[in-house]
Amino acid sequence: MAKPVVDRLEREWGSQAKVVRLDVYSGLGQAAGNRYGIRAIPTFILFDGQGNVSYREVGRLDTGKVKNLVSSLPKVTERK
Repeated sequence: MAKPVVDRLEREWGSQAKVVRLDVYSGLGQAAGNRYGIRAIPTFILFDGQGNVSYREVGRLDTGKVKNLVSSLPKVTERK
């Protein structure tokens, strides 16, 4: 079950990273799935501040690895 794991990461990260969940059966989810080659559920994709894929994992999420990756990414300030 990926949902509890992702829920926990979302709480722990706070404003450090944004979690976006897509339903692969929705139009937007299907478009993202095609763009990023998603072939299995769950798929977790980590993007850097410029929108580049930094990490991708299918199936069970290695939260320790993901936390380290997120903390190593450069901080991005929001444009207003």
